[in-house]
Amino acid sequence: MTPIRIALIGLSASAKVNWAEQGHLPYLQSARGKSHYEIVALLNSSVEAAKAARTHFNLPATVKTYGSPDELAKDPDIDLVVCNTRVDTHVLTTAPSLNAGKAVFIEWPLAENYAAAQSLTSNKRIDASIIGLQGRVSPIALKLKDVLRSGRIGRVLSSDVRTYANLGRRDSVSESVSYFTQRSIGGNHVTIAFAHTIDYVHDVLGEFDGFQSRMQIQRPVLKIRDSNGVTTDQEIRSDVPDLVAVHGKLAKGKADIADNATLSFTFRSGHQFKGTPGFIWTINGEKGEIMVTANGAYVHSDSYKDPIDIQLHDHATDEVVPIEWDWQDWQKDLPRRSRIVAELYERFARWWESGAPAGDLPQESEWPRLHDAVARMKEFDELFKQYDAQGDGE
Repeated sequence: MTPIRIALIGLSASAKVNWAEQGHLPYLQSARGKSHYEIVALLNSSVEAAKAARTHFNLPATVKTYGSPDELAKDPDIDLVVCNTRVDTHVLTTAPSLNAGKAVFIEWPLAENYAAAQSLTSNKRIDASIIGLQGRVSPIALKLKDVLRSGRIGRVLSSDVRTYANLGRRDSVSESVSYFTQRSIGGNHVTIAFAHTIDYVHDVLGEFDGFQSRMQIQRPVLKIRDSNGVTTDQEIRSDVPDLVAVHGKLAKGKADIADNATLSFTFRSGHQFKGTPGFIWTINGEKGEIMVTANGAYVHSDSYKDPIDIQLHDHATDEVVPIEWDWQDWQKDLPRRSRIVAELYERFARWWESGAPAGDLPQESEWPRLHDAVARMKEFDELFKQYDAQGDGE
């Protein structure tokens, strides 16, 4: 079968954030990835930068190099455009390809704000798309869905999540992501770490049927760390909250949810109390309770380097038993950071190769698309509106 022809946006030898290299390239350059996909083009800030990336990553000389999103969009030999740039350039770099009818894979966040996300999608469902909310297809989320469907804990009465952005530090920020302190750019711990987490929580349990929230800037001034990780005397003022507390009623429709079931979520930038988990998620049911614990900030990416445990407390027997989970065998051949990204590619490829049928797919075949991203962006628009209404932001 003819491979799906990919153009990568943002693969760079000099990138300050190397997610394209670490999250996408391992699968695309693997034998399994190459059986479905072929990298045929690169788009960078200039043609010269694209050529440098082609050389640095040992891509074939036949890979085309572009410095203009409009020129890339005109290329008829590209099927899927994959965007790994900073969030506030997502619309600029992908809109021409979307308008040209190409499929797109855009990393999360979709855009810098809800209005920009709407402008990109024109409020339409775009089936030929992927959004980088890969936590939905993680083995943890998939296992939790299985357990809930089995009825082992009965109807869900409530759920509580407590997590930390412990991939960063509490009182400083790396120079490479110092823009995390600027809310207008759209990429920060709230819109990335918290958003990834609450997205797959919603995917397992369902959306809010209304919510209330409070956010706070606990540390308005942060130190800057240089490229070697050394904290300097340079300071930067942040207008991005570093504490989020949100709770609301769960809507019906996903899992077996009791009337008026509550989801509560607390997120804090920086590390957790020393020696305690960085991620604790409980799902309380009529017959039992599930608890997921991990050291990482959220069940995603680097978090998989440490154990992630799922346990079930059976109320009838009063026993706590482990719930086993594992990677698919082919995923074990990939670096941890790329494994659930690879699952997104796999699901898209199966759909594309089966003729790209319209409409909903079975749950085990679905993946998050741009219309899912817009729905999450809408939730975050409301979240920040509630924060602005507090009147106590920095």
